[in-house]
Amino acid sequence: MKVDDFDYFLPPELIAQQPLRRRDSSRLMVVDRAKRAISHHRFRELPNFFQPGDLLVINVSRVLPVRVWGKVGSRKVEFLLVKPLPSGEWEVLCRPARVVKVEREVVFSRNLEAKVVGTGPRGRRLLRFNQNNVLAEVKKIGFAPLPPYIKRPSEDWQQRAYDLRRYQTIYAREEGSIAAPTAGLHFTPSILEKIVAKGIEVVQITLHVGLATFQPVEVEEVEEHRLGEERLAISPEAADKINQAKREGRTIIAVGTTTVRALESAYDGQKIVPGQRMTKLFIYPGYKFQVVDRLLTNFHLPRSTLLMLVAALAGREFILEAYQEAVRHRYRFYSYGDCMLIL
Repeated sequence: MKVDDFDYFLPPELIAQQPLRRRDSSRLMVVDRAKRAISHHRFRELPNFFQPGDLLVINVSRVLPVRVWGKVGSRKVEFLLVKPLPSGEWEVLCRPARVVKVEREVVFSRNLEAKVVGTGPRGRRLLRFNQNNVLAEVKKIGFAPLPPYIKRPSEDWQQRAYDLRRYQTIYAREEGSIAAPTAGLHFTPSILEKIVAKGIEVVQITLHVGLATFQPVEVEEVEEHRLGEERLAISPEAADKINQAKREGRTIIAVGTTTVRALESAYDGQKIVPGQRMTKLFIYPGYKFQVVDRLLTNFHLPRSTLLMLVAALAGREFILEAYQEAVRHRYRFYSYGDCMLIL
């Protein structure tokens, strides 16, 4: 299967640069696999597509403000803090990377400095900070780790406050992601209340979004791509509720591709197994879903693993047809954009 099979044309002006003022005013494309039909709605209509007894699974991971600017000599450099390592160092991405050489010092603030002590794959760097509680300082100076297709002036502090609030789901509580589980960005307290009032059970799980979710596919054959690891956690209570719903034949709806990967990774062939684990699960057409019946998701980048996952559930041709229709109807794309419900 060719990566080129998951390409499509998107006019650049359809890439959403700001969220809508109201979260639930996003557009909602409903893709019905059984009827092979596409219809157009608003997110506030979402509860209408659920039935009493359905189970909705949400990812409660919280995004950390790990996009920070530092000075390397006289150059300002943008850093994304990817993860701490057991050695105490941090793996980071940086732009422009060419000036971030081993042995150079990086000054982030009056209290936070680091030394470049090594390099990693795909241009990553290893930093050793001058203090142990790095995140405490980063939370004071860091920005939302928006993807590069969302353009922002560097160190715009007014925009910083807005993005820190809006690039976060209303139910986020478990810190650990370096990107938002974006399908959840559309929910409001009112929408969740309506869903619960209709008799839909809402279950919380956690998958911390890392580089694996948005790393580009650099091979020609889909099957040759390998995902990096991401950490997930499912409590015994959540596992029991999901397993009971599955035994009873109730519909399980995942909010976001991260939730799909968490659920499918935790399934042992008979049941969801609770606990924490790392996953490298890469879902693409041909995969047989064990847990998830339906999916709420945003519109994803061409040639991305997220688009491949969506195509695995709804069929590649049908999904690309839906994306073409979304372009014709001027939907807003990607992280701050509109969403799709696959029935």
